[in-house]
Amino acid sequence: MEKKQVNGHPFIPYRPDVLDENSMIEGSSNFLSKIKTRRSVRYFSKRDIPREIINNLIETASSAPSGANKQPWVFCVVKNQDIKKKIRQAAEKEEYESYHNRMNEDWINDLRPLGTNWEKPFLEEAPYLIVVFKKVYEPGPSGNKVNNYYVNESVGLACGFLLAAIQMTGLAALTHTPSPMNFLTDILNRPENERPFLLIPVGYPSEDCFVPDIHRKKLEEVVEFY
Repeated sequence: MEKKQVNGHPFIPYRPDVLDENSMIEGSSNFLSKIKTRRSVRYFSKRDIPREIINNLIETASSAPSGANKQPWVFCVVKNQDIKKKIRQAAEKEEYESYHNRMNEDWINDLRPLGTNWEKPFLEEAPYLIVVFKKVYEPGPSGNKVNNYYVNESVGLACGFLLAAIQMTGLAALTHTPSPMNFLTDILNRPENERPFLLIPVGYPSEDCFVPDIHRKKLEEVVEFY
């Protein structure tokens, strides 16, 4: 393979397939049509998912760009029912407190059209929970802390890749962010350099799954061309 050196490091050629414009338009339109059907699902079937699919989803997420290619993420995949039960109990404790004492009235009103409350049965019903942790630093060989860069941005991009991959695979997911989320560190026994970032139940939607009848902003509301 052709290589060259830049600053003493190897570089390899990048030559992606170049499609004609009609094929590009068709491909982007097909992707858009499928990704636009993505919804946040709170009602999951207990039907199992092959491990190979989960592996492919995680590898897709881990292909996201990151600051200085540090890849500051860890995806903890939870299938064990006892662990899922512990996560649900801890999450519901925090969510109950949020709904009754932390959220102001505007926040509560904004959530009403979504039909959410402090109860989170999907944390036990979904066959898999993917708990995404961000690595705020890397432990060095002598106990020192090695910096990671643009950690939130990098892990956010990886989560976006993951959600898109889940949708394109034909599965459903939910982005769940109980606050605070420190209980995930304790339950999963994660090291001190990691912080919980996002909790994503993954599975097939249940046969009686309904989602809110909400609509996304139109293109002209979210883009400015210069």
